Amino acid sequence: MQRTESPLIALAILLAALAGFVDALAFTSLGGFFASFMSGNTTRLGVGLGSGSAYDAAIAASLVMSFVAGVILSSVIGRARPHRHQPVVMTAVTLLLTLAAIVATLMPGPIVLLLLAAAMGTENGVFQRDGEVTIGLTYMTGSLVKLGQKLAGALMGDADRFGWLRYLALWLGFVSGVVIGAESQFRWGWNALWLAPIFSAVLTLLLASMTRPRARPDLTLVR
Repeated sequence: MQRTESPLIALAILLAALAGFVDALAFTSLGGFFASFMSGNTTRLGVGLGSGSAYDAAIAASLVMSFVAGVILSSVIGRARPHRHQPVVMTAVTLLLTLAAIVATLMPGPIVLLLLAAAMGTENGVFQRDGEVTIGLTYMTGSLVKLGQKLAGALMGDADRFGWLRYLALWLGFVSGVVIGAESQFRWGWNALWLAPIFSAVLTLLLASMTRPRARPDLTLVR
């Protein structure tokens, strides 16, 4: 986040809120599995294997694979469009969320979770540089580690005294999305999922406008 412009950091916070919203819907609606938190799903996988619950283990493993498939998709897009990949990646996220909302309307179940996990894996490719993810949008452990490191640096007198605020804001964005997602699911059930592709489409348009190449001034002399 150190080399990311402030408007894009603000957008990253909104994307984290989107991830929190989707994760809350998945967790509250389908048996405590996650759409974005793969450490949690990996724990469910291990517990399922250890306790003999083949169904839970299969769901957890499928979610991990779907998430990785989404990461692969965003990485391919990033390599194909290295200078303007962000709107394309977000378009893919929006399409996956839309498909998930359609499936949830017709036949809610594990397939919805797989689509949501793929969407969240794809979302993580929005901010990448030189093939590496620069801002993790759907998992907060790394952000909390950075928050602690930056706070320690501020206490020790580092020049960047307020760098921790960016990571705190990202975490708060995710938490806000979780709260809204849980409340929305309580009120509207799976119909609340339609809010995700709508919000994602708005963020896609914002990203497209922010990353649009600026026109170069015409320096041709008029005779």
